[in-house]
Amino acid sequence: MDRILLAHIALFFVNLIYALNYTIAKDVMPDYINPSGFILLRVTGGVILFFITYVLFIRESVEKKDLIRLALCGLFGVAINQLFFFEGLNLTTPINAAIIMTVNPVLVIIISALLIGERITMRKIFGIVFGIVGASTLILNSGDISLDNNFFLGNILVFINATSYAIYLVLVKTLMTKYNPLTVMLFVFTFGLLFVAPFGYQDLLSINIVTFTNDIYLKVAFVVICTTFLAYLFNAFALKFLNPSVVSIYVYLQPVLASIIAVSFSSDSIDFIKIVSSIFIFIAVFLVSIPTKKANTN
Repeated sequence: MDRILLAHIALFFVNLIYALNYTIAKDVMPDYINPSGFILLRVTGGVILFFITYVLFIRESVEKKDLIRLALCGLFGVAINQLFFFEGLNLTTPINAAIIMTVNPVLVIIISALLIGERITMRKIFGIVFGIVGASTLILNSGDISLDNNFFLGNILVFINATSYAIYLVLVKTLMTKYNPLTVMLFVFTFGLLFVAPFGYQDLLSINIVTFTNDIYLKVAFVVICTTFLAYLFNAFALKFLNPSVVSIYVYLQPVLASIIAVSFSSDSIDFIKIVSSIFIFIAVFLVSIPTKKANTN
């Protein structure tokens, strides 16, 4: 199978996982685990899983000059990204968080232009507009965005998360073309663990595991294995073959997938708004995914 196609399939599953994570992670916090402790738990689990996989299949070394970039990826892609998202999600609503995350592809395109010279084309701009309209309409159709002042800080933290993740996607791209994705993820998460540990140490120690139900155990396992290990690994694989702007545009699929899941479990129904919004989102993904033609240098 073509690697580009595999990369797109990987991104589909990444965003299916993220679509589920909004609700699953919210069910665990803060009653069972405080946000910072949850992040330290998932990052520690990610390091363990990446290390085992790396030792069994890769064992690739990295150049010393790349350690700074790997550390920055750990800071923006793991520490700031995850700490601010979980803290924000704990304070705001899943609807608010999902709406704010629609700005991520815009930030990725701007940062890509500034850092790696990726062209901002009219096609990408139209794709972003289609995506924002489609995703926002679909998300709002499932509930109202809350303007309660109590959620303001949570909304700000989620926005910082979106910005941090955009920086990470651009920074990590060059590493993906140079090393195996598993190698990159092991180093990124190891650096991320160093940054996260001081913030989540106390919260992790305060977890009362006796209160965990089987349902909570499964949800914690989902966040560690799927949202952390598999999602980051699939995303890393996709970045090896696709531009950061293409990877980021897939965030618009999350509300579509969430709606499909809800319909499948008979907790929601298909209507005109869902159909039109989904069409807008698929058009957005298509427009941004088309490779930009290189200028003729002859």
